[in-house]
Amino acid sequence: MSEIPFTLDQLRILKAIAVEGSFKRAADSLYVSQPAVSLQVQNLERQMDVPLFDRGGRRAQMTEAGHLLLTYGEKILSLCQETCRAIEDLQNLQGGTLIVGASQTTGTYLLPRMIGRFRQRYPDVSVQLQVHSTRRTSWSVANGQVDLAIIGGEVPAELRDVLTIEPYAEDELALILPPGYPLPKGGTVQKDDLYKLNFITLDSQSTIRKVIDQVLSRAQIDPKRLKVEMELNSIEAIKNAVQSGLGASFVSISAIEKELQGRMLQRAAIEGVVVRRTLSAIVNPNRYRSKAAEAFMNEILPEFTDRPLATKARDRAPDKIAAETTKKPAEQAL
Repeated sequence: MSEIPFTLDQLRILKAIAVEGSFKRAADSLYVSQPAVSLQVQNLERQMDVPLFDRGGRRAQMTEAGHLLLTYGEKILSLCQETCRAIEDLQNLQGGTLIVGASQTTGTYLLPRMIGRFRQRYPDVSVQLQVHSTRRTSWSVANGQVDLAIIGGEVPAELRDVLTIEPYAEDELALILPPGYPLPKGGTVQKDDLYKLNFITLDSQSTIRKVIDQVLSRAQIDPKRLKVEMELNSIEAIKNAVQSGLGASFVSISAIEKELQGRMLQRAAIEGVVVRRTLSAIVNPNRYRSKAAEAFMNEILPEFTDRPLATKARDRAPDKIAAETTKKPAEQAL
Protein backbone atom coordinates (compact mmCIF):
# COMPACT_ATOMS: atom_id res chain seq x y z
CA MET A 1 0.00 0.00 0.00
CA SER A 2 1.51 3.31 -1.06
CA GLU A 3 -0.78 5.36 1.19
CA ILE A 4 -1.77 4.74 4.80
CA PRO A 5 -5.38 3.47 4.58
CA PHE A 6 -6.53 4.70 7.98
CA THR A 7 -6.58 7.84 10.11
CA LEU A 8 -5.87 8.33 13.80
CA ASP A 9 -9.56 9.14 14.35
CA GLN A 10 -10.51 5.79 12.82
CA LEU A 11 -8.07 4.00 15.12
CA ARG A 12 -9.55 5.83 18.11
CA ILE A 13 -13.03 4.73 17.05
CA LEU A 14 -11.86 1.13 16.58
CA LYS A 15 -10.34 1.13 20.07
CA ALA A 16 -13.48 2.67 21.60
CA ILE A 17 -15.68 -0.03 20.05
CA ALA A 18 -13.36 -2.73 21.40
CA VAL A 19 -13.46 -1.21 24.91
CA GLU A 20 -17.18 -0.39 25.03
CA GLY A 21 -18.43 -3.49 23.20
CA SER A 22 -20.89 -1.71 20.91
CA PHE A 23 -21.04 1.05 18.30
CA LYS A 24 -23.56 3.03 20.35
CA ARG A 25 -21.53 3.05 23.58
CA ALA A 26 -18.39 3.84 21.61
CA ALA A 27 -20.16 6.81 20.03
CA ASP A 28 -21.31 8.02 23.47
CA SER A 29 -17.78 7.75 24.90
CA LEU A 30 -16.39 9.79 21.99
CA TYR A 31 -19.26 12.34 22.06
CA VAL A 32 -20.23 11.68 18.44
CA SER A 33 -23.33 10.14 16.85
CA GLN A 34 -23.69 6.42 16.22
CA PRO A 35 -24.16 6.95 12.44
CA ALA A 36 -20.84 8.84 12.38
CA VAL A 37 -19.09 5.88 14.04
CA SER A 38 -20.73 3.39 11.65
CA LEU A 39 -19.72 5.50 8.64
CA GLN A 40 -16.09 5.70 9.80
CA VAL A 41 -15.97 1.92 10.30
CA GLN A 42 -17.46 1.34 6.83
CA ASN A 43 -14.90 3.72 5.30
CA LEU A 44 -12.10 1.98 7.19
CA GLU A 45 -13.21 -1.46 6.00
CA ARG A 46 -13.42 -0.18 2.41
CA GLN A 47 -9.98 1.41 2.64
CA MET A 48 -8.46 -1.73 4.18
CA ASP A 49 -10.44 -3.96 1.79
CA VAL A 50 -11.25 -6.40 4.61
CA PRO A 51 -14.17 -6.81 7.08
CA LEU A 52 -13.28 -5.74 10.63
CA PHE A 53 -16.50 -6.76 12.42
CA ASP A 54 -19.00 -9.64 12.34
CA ARG A 55 -22.41 -7.99 12.31
CA GLY A 56 -24.42 -11.01 13.45
CA GLY A 57 -24.41 -10.77 17.27
CA ARG A 58 -25.57 -8.17 19.77
CA ARG A 59 -22.02 -7.17 20.70
CA ALA A 60 -19.54 -5.80 18.18
CA GLN A 61 -17.42 -8.87 17.47
CA MET A 62 -14.11 -8.21 15.73
CA THR A 63 -12.78 -10.39 12.95
CA GLU A 64 -9.20 -11.62 12.99
CA ALA A 65 -8.24 -8.65 10.79
CA GLY A 66 -10.00 -6.31 13.23
CA HIS A 67 -8.02 -7.67 16.19
CA LEU A 68 -4.77 -7.35 14.25
CA LEU A 69 -5.48 -3.73 13.30
CA LEU A 70 -6.50 -2.96 16.90
CA THR A 71 -3.21 -4.39 18.24
CA TYR A 72 -1.13 -2.15 16.00
CA GLY A 73 -3.54 0.75 16.36
CA GLU A 74 -3.12 0.81 20.14
CA LYS A 75 0.65 0.97 19.67
CA ILE A 76 0.30 3.83 17.20
CA LEU A 77 -2.02 5.80 19.51
CA SER A 78 0.32 5.19 22.45
CA LEU A 79 3.28 6.55 20.48
CA CYS A 80 1.22 9.60 19.50
CA GLN A 81 0.47 10.31 23.16
CA GLU A 82 4.13 9.78 24.05
CA THR A 83 5.14 12.23 21.32
CA CYS A 84 2.77 14.87 22.67
CA ARG A 85 4.15 14.43 26.19
CA ALA A 86 7.72 14.79 24.90
CA ILE A 87 6.80 18.03 23.11
CA GLU A 88 5.04 19.32 26.22
CA ASP A 89 8.20 18.63 28.22
CA LEU A 90 9.92 21.42 26.34
CA GLN A 91 7.94 23.78 28.54
CA ASN A 92 9.85 22.47 31.58
CA LEU A 93 6.93 21.34 33.79
CA GLN A 94 4.84 24.38 32.90
CA GLY A 95 2.24 22.05 31.43
CA GLY A 96 1.82 18.51 30.18
CA THR A 97 0.27 15.38 31.64
CA LEU A 98 1.46 12.75 34.10
CA ILE A 99 -0.35 9.40 34.07
CA VAL A 100 0.12 7.31 37.23
CA GLY A 101 -1.15 3.78 37.69
CA ALA A 102 -1.85 1.85 40.87
CA SER A 103 -3.35 -1.37 42.14
CA GLN A 104 -6.53 -1.15 44.18
CA THR A 105 -5.35 -0.43 47.73
CA THR A 106 -2.42 1.83 46.83
CA GLY A 107 -4.58 3.70 44.33
CA THR A 108 -7.33 4.29 46.87
CA TYR A 109 -5.34 5.24 49.96
CA LEU A 110 -1.74 6.15 49.04
CA LEU A 111 -1.61 7.69 45.55
CA PRO A 112 -4.16 10.49 46.14
CA ARG A 113 -1.91 11.92 48.87
CA MET A 114 1.15 11.65 46.64
CA ILE A 115 -0.66 13.33 43.75
CA GLY A 116 -1.85 16.08 46.07
CA ARG A 117 1.75 16.79 47.09
CA PHE A 118 2.87 16.77 43.44
CA ARG A 119 0.09 19.15 42.39
CA GLN A 120 1.08 21.61 45.12
CA ARG A 121 4.59 21.67 43.66
CA TYR A 122 3.67 21.54 39.97
CA PRO A 123 0.14 22.97 39.61
CA ASP A 124 0.40 23.34 35.83
CA VAL A 125 0.89 19.61 35.24
CA SER A 126 -2.31 17.63 34.72
CA VAL A 127 -2.27 14.31 36.62
CA GLN A 128 -4.37 11.26 35.80
CA LEU A 129 -4.66 8.30 38.17
CA GLN A 130 -5.68 4.91 36.78
CA VAL A 131 -6.60 2.28 39.39
CA HIS A 132 -6.85 -1.31 38.21
CA SER A 133 -5.61 -4.77 39.12
CA THR A 134 -1.86 -5.33 39.38
CA ARG A 135 -1.90 -7.31 36.13
CA ARG A 136 -3.77 -4.70 34.12
CA THR A 137 -1.68 -1.87 35.59
CA SER A 138 1.55 -3.68 34.69
CA TRP A 139 0.43 -4.10 31.10
CA SER A 140 -0.55 -0.42 30.92
CA VAL A 141 2.99 0.55 31.97
CA ALA A 142 4.49 -1.92 29.48
CA ASN A 143 2.33 -0.53 26.65
CA GLY A 144 3.21 3.08 27.45
CA GLN A 145 -0.33 4.01 28.49
CA VAL A 146 0.87 4.81 32.02
CA ASP A 147 4.11 6.62 32.92
CA LEU A 148 4.74 4.79 36.19
CA ALA A 149 2.82 2.80 38.76
CA ILE A 150 2.90 1.59 42.35
CA ILE A 151 1.56 -1.91 42.86
CA GLY A 152 1.12 -4.31 45.75
CA GLY A 153 0.99 -7.59 43.84
CA GLU A 154 3.33 -9.56 41.61
CA VAL A 155 4.15 -8.33 38.11
CA PRO A 156 3.09 -10.92 35.48
CA ALA A 157 5.98 -13.25 34.65
CA GLU A 158 5.94 -12.31 30.98
CA LEU A 159 6.61 -8.63 31.84
CA ARG A 160 9.42 -9.03 34.38
CA ASP A 161 12.10 -8.67 31.72
CA VAL A 162 10.28 -5.72 30.12
CA LEU A 163 9.69 -3.51 33.18
CA THR A 164 11.99 -2.04 35.78
CA ILE A 165 10.60 -3.24 39.13
CA GLU A 166 11.93 -1.33 42.13
CA PRO A 167 10.88 -2.44 45.64
CA TYR A 168 9.53 0.77 47.10
CA ALA A 169 8.15 0.21 50.58
CA GLU A 170 6.64 -2.42 52.85
CA ASP A 171 3.01 -2.16 53.81
CA GLU A 172 1.77 -3.84 56.96
CA LEU A 173 -1.46 -5.82 56.80
CA ALA A 174 -2.94 -5.22 60.24
CA LEU A 175 -5.36 -7.43 62.16
CA ILE A 176 -8.38 -5.22 62.92
CA LEU A 177 -11.19 -5.87 65.38
CA PRO A 178 -14.42 -4.09 66.36
CA PRO A 179 -14.12 -1.25 68.87
CA GLY A 180 -14.55 -2.57 72.39
CA TYR A 181 -13.52 -6.13 71.53
CA PRO A 182 -11.77 -7.50 74.66
CA LEU A 183 -8.05 -7.86 73.98
CA PRO A 184 -5.36 -9.28 76.27
CA LYS A 185 -3.18 -6.81 78.11
CA GLY A 186 -0.82 -5.19 75.64
CA GLY A 187 -3.16 -5.75 72.69
CA THR A 188 -1.36 -8.89 71.50
CA VAL A 189 -3.16 -12.10 70.58
CA GLN A 190 -1.69 -15.59 70.26
CA LYS A 191 -1.69 -17.52 67.00
CA ASP A 192 -4.31 -19.98 68.26
CA ASP A 193 -6.63 -17.08 69.10
CA LEU A 194 -7.06 -16.41 65.39
CA TYR A 195 -8.99 -19.67 64.95
CA LYS A 196 -11.60 -18.44 67.44
CA LEU A 197 -12.39 -15.29 65.47
CA ASN A 198 -14.94 -14.81 62.72
CA PHE A 199 -13.17 -13.32 59.69
CA ILE A 200 -14.37 -10.96 56.98
CA THR A 201 -12.19 -11.17 53.89
CA LEU A 202 -11.87 -10.13 50.29
CA ASP A 203 -12.67 -12.63 47.56
CA SER A 204 -10.36 -15.64 47.56
CA GLN A 205 -8.98 -14.62 44.13
CA SER A 206 -7.88 -11.12 45.23
CA THR A 207 -4.16 -10.31 45.42
CA ILE A 208 -4.20 -9.17 49.05
CA ARG A 209 -6.12 -12.28 50.17
CA LYS A 210 -3.50 -14.50 48.51
CA VAL A 211 -0.65 -12.53 50.12
CA ILE A 212 -2.22 -12.85 53.56
CA ASP A 213 -2.74 -16.60 53.15
CA GLN A 214 0.89 -17.07 52.08
CA VAL A 215 2.24 -15.06 55.00
CA LEU A 216 0.08 -16.84 57.55
CA SER A 217 1.13 -20.22 56.18
CA ARG A 218 4.81 -19.31 56.52
CA ALA A 219 4.13 -18.31 60.11
CA GLN A 220 2.62 -21.77 60.73
CA ILE A 221 -0.90 -20.36 60.86
CA ASP A 222 -3.27 -22.41 58.72
CA PRO A 223 -5.48 -19.99 56.71
CA LYS A 224 -7.88 -22.86 55.95
CA ARG A 225 -8.67 -23.13 59.67
CA LEU A 226 -9.73 -19.48 59.89
CA LYS A 227 -13.51 -19.11 60.12
CA VAL A 228 -14.41 -16.96 57.11
CA GLU A 229 -17.94 -15.80 57.78
CA MET A 230 -18.21 -13.26 54.96
CA GLU A 231 -16.45 -12.33 51.71
CA LEU A 232 -16.82 -8.74 50.49
CA ASN A 233 -15.57 -6.98 47.39
CA SER A 234 -14.00 -3.83 48.83
CA ILE A 235 -11.81 -2.65 51.70
CA GLU A 236 -14.38 0.00 52.66
CA ALA A 237 -17.09 -2.65 52.98
CA ILE A 238 -14.79 -4.78 55.15
CA LYS A 239 -13.96 -1.84 57.44
CA ASN A 240 -17.65 -1.03 57.90
CA ALA A 241 -18.46 -4.68 58.64
CA VAL A 242 -15.70 -4.94 61.26
CA GLN A 243 -16.73 -1.62 62.78
CA SER A 244 -20.28 -2.98 63.07
CA GLY A 245 -19.03 -5.95 65.09
CA LEU A 246 -19.43 -8.62 62.41
CA GLY A 247 -15.90 -9.99 62.68
CA ALA A 248 -12.16 -9.41 62.28
CA SER A 249 -10.05 -8.86 59.18
CA PHE A 250 -6.59 -8.15 57.81
CA VAL A 251 -6.37 -4.73 56.14
CA SER A 252 -3.51 -2.55 54.89
CA ILE A 253 -2.43 -0.13 57.61
CA SER A 254 -2.67 2.68 55.03
CA ALA A 255 -6.42 2.08 54.78
CA ILE A 256 -7.28 2.46 58.46
CA GLU A 257 -5.40 5.54 59.68
CA LYS A 258 -8.55 7.63 60.21
CA GLU A 259 -10.47 4.76 61.83
CA LEU A 260 -7.64 4.07 64.28
CA GLN A 261 -7.32 7.74 65.18
CA GLY A 262 -11.08 8.00 65.71
CA ARG A 263 -11.14 4.70 67.63
CA MET A 264 -13.72 3.31 65.23
CA LEU A 265 -11.55 0.20 64.89
CA GLN A 266 -8.85 -1.34 67.00
CA ARG A 267 -5.68 -3.01 65.82
CA ALA A 268 -4.25 -6.14 67.42
CA ALA A 269 -0.75 -7.57 67.13
CA ILE A 270 -0.09 -11.29 66.72
CA GLU A 271 2.55 -12.72 69.01
CA GLY A 272 5.72 -13.29 66.98
CA VAL A 273 4.26 -12.34 63.59
CA VAL A 274 4.11 -9.17 61.52
CA VAL A 275 2.29 -9.49 58.20
CA ARG A 276 3.85 -7.39 55.45
CA ARG A 277 3.82 -7.13 51.68
CA THR A 278 6.18 -5.28 49.37
CA LEU A 279 4.97 -2.32 47.33
CA SER A 280 6.89 -1.83 44.08
CA ALA A 281 7.32 1.09 41.71
CA ILE A 282 7.35 0.00 38.06
CA VAL A 283 8.34 1.80 34.86
CA ASN A 284 9.13 0.81 31.29
CA PRO A 285 12.80 1.74 30.68
CA ASN A 286 12.29 1.58 26.90
CA ARG A 287 9.62 4.28 26.88
CA TYR A 288 10.10 8.03 26.98
CA ARG A 289 10.07 9.25 30.58
CA SER A 290 8.75 12.77 30.93
CA LYS A 291 10.17 15.40 33.25
CA ALA A 292 6.91 15.18 35.22
CA ALA A 293 7.43 11.45 35.71
CA GLU A 294 11.05 12.01 36.74
CA ALA A 295 9.96 14.66 39.25
CA PHE A 296 7.30 12.37 40.71
CA MET A 297 9.76 9.50 41.10
CA ASN A 298 12.70 11.53 42.39
CA GLU A 299 10.86 14.00 44.62
CA ILE A 300 7.50 12.60 45.70
CA LEU A 301 8.13 8.86 46.15
CA PRO A 302 11.09 9.31 48.56
CA GLU A 303 9.07 11.70 50.74
CA PHE A 304 6.36 9.13 51.39
CA THR A 305 8.66 6.31 52.46
CA ASP A 306 9.27 8.27 55.67
CA ARG A 307 5.57 8.41 56.53
CA PRO A 308 3.90 5.96 58.96
CA LEU A 309 2.44 4.14 55.95
CA ALA A 310 5.51 2.06 55.21
CA THR A 311 9.12 1.31 55.92
CA LYS A 312 11.72 1.60 53.20
CA ALA A 313 11.87 -1.72 51.40
CA ARG A 314 15.56 -1.37 50.60
CA ASP A 315 16.35 -1.20 54.33
CA ARG A 316 14.66 -4.52 54.99
CA ALA A 317 15.09 -8.14 53.97
CA PRO A 318 14.66 -8.69 50.21
CA ASP A 319 11.81 -11.20 50.55
CA LYS A 320 8.70 -10.15 48.66
CA ILE A 321 6.49 -11.61 51.36
CA ALA A 322 7.73 -12.20 54.88
CA ALA A 323 6.45 -13.44 58.20
CA GLU A 324 8.71 -11.73 60.70
CA THR A 325 9.48 -12.36 64.33
CA THR A 326 9.64 -9.44 66.72
CA LYS A 327 9.74 -9.05 70.48
CA LYS A 328 7.42 -6.05 70.52
CA PRO A 329 5.10 -6.25 67.49
CA ALA A 330 2.63 -3.75 68.91
CA GLU A 331 5.31 -1.06 69.01
CA GLN A 332 6.31 -1.30 65.35
CA ALA A 333 4.56 1.30 63.21
CA LEU A 334 4.62 1.19 59.43
